[in-house]
Amino acid sequence: MKKIGLLTSGGDAPGMNAAIRAITKTAMHFGIQVVGIRDGFEGLMEGRFINMKYTDVDNIIQRGGTILGSARSLEFKDKEKRKQALENVIEAGIEGLIVIGGDGSFRGAHVLAQEVNIPVIGIPGTIDNDLYGTEATIGYDTALNTIVAAVDKIRDTASSHKRIFFVEVMGRDSGFLALNSAIASGAESVLIPETITDIEAIANQIKSQNKGRRSSIIIVAEGDEEGGAMDIMRKIKPHLEDFELRTTILGHIQRGGSPSYFDRALATRSGIKAVELLLAGETEKMVGIKADEMITIDLIDAIEKNATPKVEREELLAKLLTK
Repeated sequence: MKKIGLLTSGGDAPGMNAAIRAITKTAMHFGIQVVGIRDGFEGLMEGRFINMKYTDVDNIIQRGGTILGSARSLEFKDKEKRKQALENVIEAGIEGLIVIGGDGSFRGAHVLAQEVNIPVIGIPGTIDNDLYGTEATIGYDTALNTIVAAVDKIRDTASSHKRIFFVEVMGRDSGFLALNSAIASGAESVLIPETITDIEAIANQIKSQNKGRRSSIIIVAEGDEEGGAMDIMRKIKPHLEDFELRTTILGHIQRGGSPSYFDRALATRSGIKAVELLLAGETEKMVGIKADEMITIDLIDAIEKNATPKVEREELLAKLLTK
């Protein structure tokens, strides 16, 4: 193998640049040219290729986002649209592909592997931590730290004004960010997609908790079945007429920022492992981590299996450190 392609796809995650750096340096150590593909599968279809050099990955390990750019390309789902991508891969002489992204990105990689018969390795890069088979995805730890720091600041204001804050975090289909940020920030409650939200029960819980208390923080995953923080506040307000309610939507600040130590180390180890898998002749595998050991998971399992087990609300609340 003399030439491999590399792209980042879907939502950006802190640590993607660290993975790009590790892949490029590891491949060049083995005499392999890395072809950087700009803007994910969109760039693959349009042939936006660059031959990566050591200087391209200098001083990027600390940077958030992705130097290659990313995009969510719906056109790649069209078989006719993919033909140009396949032609570009063949014309460029790319013999293997590493895709950094989430489940949608891996679906595209799986299709590409089937249609052009090219080895493909996936590296999970998503702040949601919602891929089956790995304990952590690149960007998850940094996003958690960002959320906790923001909630700490919000609580200062909440306590000063005796307010109830509903703080919305990312997590369209998964409650990992919401649950673990709630635990770490000492939130009074958390609403996630994996459980049924009972508006009246939450209101009663707030009433009982706030006797003599100056504030409460409720973390809301954006994918909760009752809606985001604004929807929850609107629905719960009739039950809490004596309380001052506020919402904060953290939004895209959760994606940005310099990656944490954990995400830099995970991304670096994942990038090295991905190159080693290609050199070993592996294909359609995802790199993961379990008990601090790098592992591999079948790409199809990472795509199709559910990473988040259903839990009862009582079991979830029992995990919270506050009452």
